[in-house]
Amino acid sequence: MKKAIVYIAAIGAILASCTVTTPITKSIAYKGMYDEKPLTVLLMPPINRSTNVEAKEYFHSTLHVPIANSGYYVIPPFLSMEILKKESAYDSELFLDGSLSKFGEVFGADIAVFTIIHKWDKSAIAAQVYVEIEYIFKSINTNEILYSRRGDITYSTAVSSGAGGVWGLVADLAASAIATATTKYVDVARICNSYTFEDLPAGKYSLIYNTDGELLAGEKHFTVYLNSNSN
Repeated sequence: MKKAIVYIAAIGAILASCTVTTPITKSIAYKGMYDEKPLTVLLMPPINRSTNVEAKEYFHSTLHVPIANSGYYVIPPFLSMEILKKESAYDSELFLDGSLSKFGEVFGADIAVFTIIHKWDKSAIAAQVYVEIEYIFKSINTNEILYSRRGDITYSTAVSSGAGGVWGLVADLAASAIATATTKYVDVARICNSYTFEDLPAGKYSLIYNTDGELLAGEKHFTVYLNSNSN
């Protein structure tokens, strides 16, 4: 009897730990985007909490294309960055939790996009780049978060020659290590952004504007394995 109770308790614990997240539509997950119908987007300088000092510039330079492709007008990054630097607003950490009204006055933007780079590590042995990135779209009018996602992304740089045997394996490991060392940060950033913004509600300049609300939203915190073929 005691054994049966133990088994039942164990099964209950396992079932409890296997929580299933019920998918919801974009119109529910990102209600604010559909209510406010923002048009103009300001890209804030990324907040870099990783050990890679160059990650900030590369992420900023690759954000505008997937957002513009989703139907939004993105203020040219080179223009906005110069103005932000002149106005001593290069450190986005200072504005993440504060009022954004000044950015609306200066740029005429509806949304400020913040990105937080939590991790950017390379492993030549594993032939992988590990990135943890958080995306936050905040309404400049209300300061409310309208869209947010956080991804644990593994980007594979593995190379396969197709040759068999020990020497083929050694050659592949060597080639993969070189590929990892020479991988362009901009390529990794571009793929991370493209994958994440596949879930972004369509903007006014998109052919599916106001018709994608019933599509299922992606996970707020996702884990994904990508490679150079993921574009």
